[in-house]
Amino acid sequence: MTDVGSTSLRSAPAESTEEVAYWYGGEPSDRRQRSKAVLEALRIYRAAEVAMRRRTRDSMSMGENELLVLRYLLRDSARRVKPGELTRYLGLSTASTTAILDRLERSGHVTRAANPDDRRSIFIQATPRAHAEVRQTLGNMHDRMLAAVIDMTPEEAAAVVAFLRRMSDAVDGVAVERPAVGSP
Repeated sequence: MTDVGSTSLRSAPAESTEEVAYWYGGEPSDRRQRSKAVLEALRIYRAAEVAMRRRTRDSMSMGENELLVLRYLLRDSARRVKPGELTRYLGLSTASTTAILDRLERSGHVTRAANPDDRRSIFIQATPRAHAEVRQTLGNMHDRMLAAVIDMTPEEAAAVVAFLRRMSDAVDGVAVERPAVGSP
C-alpha cells in the first residue's frame, strides 16, 4: 500500500479511469460515477489513515494492539477494565493479551490493580504517562482533523455521518467465511 503521508484528497494525483474501474466496475451512468468517486475518495482516506497509524506506532514504539488497548482504556479513564474485556475487544487469546499488558506495564503505560471485590481478578488502567504521550503524539493530528470538519453545515455533517454509518454497516456485514466472488 502506498504511504500517502500528508497528501490531501485535493492534491492527490488523479487516477486513470481504468484504475477506478478496476475497483468499482465500469458502468457509465452518472449515479455510478458519483458512487465510484466517493468510494475512491474513501479508499484514499483509508490509505492516509493506515499510514498515519503506522507513523504513530513507530513514534510510540508500539504495535497496533498496544495502541488499541491504550485507546480503549483512555476512552473512559475512570472505568474499571478487566483483562478479559480487553481479550474480547482485541479478539485475541488470553495469553496474547497478557503479553501485550506485560509490555505496556514494563513501558509504564498501564498499571494492574487488584480488584477490591474479588482478589482473584485485576483491573487495568492507563497511566498518566500514557495519557500525556497519546495527547502529545496525537494532539496535532486531532486538531487538524477537527479543523477539516469544524465548518461543515449541519446538513453536511449529517450526510457524512449517515454515509459513514452505512459504510460501517456494509463492511461489518461482510461474512468472513464466505469466499469472494470469482475466487476458487
